[in-house]
Amino acid sequence: MIPILILAAGGSTRMRGKDKLLEDVGGQPLLRRQVRRAIATGHPVFVALPGPNHPREDAISDLDVTTLVVPEAAEGMSGTMRGAVAQLPGDDAFMMLLGDLVAIETDDMQAIFAAHNANPDHLIWRGATQGGKPGHPIIFDGSLRPAFKDLSGDGGGETLVKPHASQTHLTRFRDDRARYDLDTPEDWAKWRRKPPT
Repeated sequence: MIPILILAAGGSTRMRGKDKLLEDVGGQPLLRRQVRRAIATGHPVFVALPGPNHPREDAISDLDVTTLVVPEAAEGMSGTMRGAVAQLPGDDAFMMLLGDLVAIETDDMQAIFAAHNANPDHLIWRGATQGGKPGHPIIFDGSLRPAFKDLSGDGGGETLVKPHASQTHLTRFRDDRARYDLDTPEDWAKWRRKPPT
């Protein structure tokens, strides 16, 4: 089974003291909601956290997941990815998902798993917006694992995926959910004024 890695080690620096991953969504913290949706795929779930005994861990402590402490998260997204991927089991592939993509559903993850199975000649399989902009979830072939050791800065994995554009399979979702995150209190207020996704 392809493991799912949820990246939840960021600092929520634009939330002015609040933690976006602990924001209430449908009566539960966002992170808990995302983890439960990942668990519903039937695949093993790993959650990258910035440190031990973090409040985010309390939000998911009773769920069937493996938490990964990633001190490299202090360096930015690339550090989080580098530290978390190094702790994953050595499977043939792994899925990566940002913890703050509020609109991603279990079916979206399943769609990327299906794309991986149907297009085995690629190295990367990822969700995209309706207009074709690449986003999440992303499945990486296991052969790309060594490249994560060299990630640095806050650019995330774009330096890793760009050279493999011709070997990337995109699955377009019906809206912008593949890239729709909520980074500021204003983002959250605007989203809450809309009907639930």
